[in-house]
Amino acid sequence: MVITALVVLCCSTLTADRSQRAVVEASSEANVSAPAQPGPINAGPALPDAPLPRVDVSKTTDDAAVRGSESSSALILPLVSSPVKPATPDSYETPRKRKIWYGLMGAGHGAAVWDAWTTRRAISGGYGVEGDPLQRPFANSGAIYASTQVCPLLMDLLGRHMMRSNHAWMRKTWWVPQAAGAAVSLGAGIHNYRLVP
Repeated sequence: MVITALVVLCCSTLTADRSQRAVVEASSEANVSAPAQPGPINAGPALPDAPLPRVDVSKTTDDAAVRGSESSSALILPLVSSPVKPATPDSYETPRKRKIWYGLMGAGHGAAVWDAWTTRRAISGGYGVEGDPLQRPFANSGAIYASTQVCPLLMDLLGRHMMRSNHAWMRKTWWVPQAAGAAVSLGAGIHNYRLVP
């Protein structure tokens, strides 16, 4: 943001300098072409030239007076006439995609809680054991609710990364990791619920 402010400031300074330079060149050309008039010669030291007044380009009606004898190519024109595309990957993320991402995030974390509850219920009733070796140490305590949230969190981050990717195929399939994680947790929860009579 600071760099942008500096560029705008420098460009406005350059524009004012060029318009002043055009006026100075036009007046110097007029002075050169004017015939020399005889007058008193001052033998004293030469005084410096006074600065020229600023010319407000927006209020002038005659562009030729401002530009002098220069062509219109001396005016500052933008290098690119089309709007600049932002360099951030946020441009791929739309409000609709964001709402779907939040919905899938809620579904994935809710299905993980459902899976943890049914797993704890089945194990405490003696109807089965935890099949996942990473979840097995947490299966007999309330920590299973927190440990089952790790996988949906990773799927959420992966889905968001895919949504903002530069690759078109990733932007089209960003929802797959979240949907697959939610489906697996929901399926495991239904399986565990059916174990207990």
